[in-house]
Amino acid sequence: MKNKPTVLGHVGSVSGAKISVRQSPAVSSGILIIGGKSYKIGQVGSFVRIPQGYHDLYGLVSEAGANAIPDALLSSVNGESERWMTVQLVGEIMGTSFERGISQYPNVNDEVHLVTESDLATIYGVEEQGQVVIGNLASADGIPVKLDLDKLVTRHSAVLGSTGSGKSTTVASLLRSIASGTEGCDAGFPSSRILLLDIHGEYSHALFDVAKVFKINPETNQTQLHIPFWALDPNDLLGFLMGRLDDKSLTAILDKIYEYKLCQAESHSHAGLNVASMTSDTPMPFSLKKLWSELLDPELKTWEDQARSVPALLNSGDADTVTPPKYKPHGAGATPPFINQTDVLGIRRPLDQLRSRLLDKKYDFLLHPGDWEPDLSGNVKQDLDALLAEWLGHAKPITILDLSGVPSLVLEQLIGAILRILFEALFWGRYKSEGGKARPMLVVMEEAHRYLSRDANGPSRTMVQRIVKEGRKFGIGAMIVSQRPTEVDETILSQCGTFIAMRQTNSADRSKVQASLPDNLTGIVDSLPILRTGEAIITGEAARLPVRCRVTLPHEGSRPNSEDPEVAKAWMTDRRSESYERLAASWRTQNPRWAAKKVHRTPISQEPIETMQREQVISSNVVSVGYDTDTQTLEVEFKSGVYQYYNVPQSIYDEMIKAESVGKYLNVYIKPEYPYAKV
Repeated sequence: MKNKPTVLGHVGSVSGAKISVRQSPAVSSGILIIGGKSYKIGQVGSFVRIPQGYHDLYGLVSEAGANAIPDALLSSVNGESERWMTVQLVGEIMGTSFERGISQYPNVNDEVHLVTESDLATIYGVEEQGQVVIGNLASADGIPVKLDLDKLVTRHSAVLGSTGSGKSTTVASLLRSIASGTEGCDAGFPSSRILLLDIHGEYSHALFDVAKVFKINPETNQTQLHIPFWALDPNDLLGFLMGRLDDKSLTAILDKIYEYKLCQAESHSHAGLNVASMTSDTPMPFSLKKLWSELLDPELKTWEDQARSVPALLNSGDADTVTPPKYKPHGAGATPPFINQTDVLGIRRPLDQLRSRLLDKKYDFLLHPGDWEPDLSGNVKQDLDALLAEWLGHAKPITILDLSGVPSLVLEQLIGAILRILFEALFWGRYKSEGGKARPMLVVMEEAHRYLSRDANGPSRTMVQRIVKEGRKFGIGAMIVSQRPTEVDETILSQCGTFIAMRQTNSADRSKVQASLPDNLTGIVDSLPILRTGEAIITGEAARLPVRCRVTLPHEGSRPNSEDPEVAKAWMTDRRSESYERLAASWRTQNPRWAAKKVHRTPISQEPIETMQREQVISSNVVSVGYDTDTQTLEVEFKSGVYQYYNVPQSIYDEMIKAESVGKYLNVYIKPEYPYAKV
């Protein structure tokens, strides 16, 4: 035994990939000391090694104690003197290469060894292309945990955990590691293409330097979000705009939309469009205002004569301003004016709803999408190619669609439209250099349970099901992020090849996670309620081995805006002057940063100042800061480089210096508001 200090025990029974191990009496203390480092024996989630001649099998401890005793041996085992473990076999090393899966099974009485840090370094320390660092082993801080990027994207993934478990921080850390690498490890993948659906607006500031942000109410250095309504499925669009319609009315309206699109196709050249194969579903621009006007007119029209040849028109209205026409009220019986009886669908109330939607400012990003809004003839200044280029063709590796200002009423249809635009474009363009084969794309879906519910029948669920089933072939991967896996469609979760499971306190959610995991890790899943914040169990195709990982925290200024409020501190401080008018105004404008008065400053040239005196500050991310009063330039030295922010008032600089956290103040009040440049 002296020559084999790592021996834990021997194989007692083998049942498929599960083996039972009888611990050696020599390790009854539960602790081994090897190379000056102590190792606890039988820790759930720890690794063991089983030598098999020229190669070694590796397994994961899933149970320890009485439950680990094989059923056949229960009557003969002395529970006081014998200790048992259940081990799930997960892979093997042949030579120096680790592979998931096993080529042979161990025999009864084979030795079982403790896996030391040097063994773990052999498994996890292999330098291969296409690896991305997500954190470090929970049991060995010096060993990085790497994921296979190819399998993470093409085989899809899920990040699951209760609220407050660190999901948003984990996603931000992983995306930053992909885009720009990890300090001291790699340079990242600067040509990556990631699209993040940010439901709560958490990531804009966390990833501002590696992402282009689109938002309904954009801030400085952000872009206005536009989603053309005519790219949506017309059935879903009409359901949102007009509510429930009977089959006759729906068919008539779809026919009219088809006529508009056909007219547009015949009058303008669109590359690749075959007019003969067009349907109402073809993404072609048409005017909603014109549709409303032409559907409303028969509902209101009256006639001066019984032959119904002279309209009793008082005011023709204006489709462009959504002003309805005005006719003389119809008379009783045979008294003129006479009621119109042609092309009447009986949809006055749905048309009123359509008008209210067109006039509602909350929906301007969709119904009045800037250069993508058709005029009354259906003509647009920009087509779908410009939209795709804006979302996917920019220089940064990440695109964030900040949907925090989107009304919940239209959120599901909107996400379905976004995913449809992306999938159809990359699917049909898969052999082009811009397509999914040549440049794959990862779509990250935050708060997925809100629009991918198992009970939902909307376009979002349908499109994501299609992505997880077919996307691998066309270079489109999905990452599902949710705090309620029980509410996410089973088909979608079942197609995820990699799981990053964080603390999960709800028993139903734990059961759903366990049923979805690709590895048989019953014992490890039972530890989900006791994981620390920012700690995850990672298993599946992208992970070399199922592992308990401590996720790398981003720098203080690069974390999502999802931290818990400091309740005790806030309630202990003196109350400031309050104005609930501002609260109501922010609500009305759907903009949490609304301000009644903007600070007007004389524009200055944003030229870098070559030399500036800086003073050191105490911060985890900021090294030093400096300020030039003449030009109102703030210079900040981060650990990653030096940046200058322009037109920053002296008062803002003074507040930052006095702030308890300089990094947090920069992140919230300076980065989103003032232009900057790296110097």
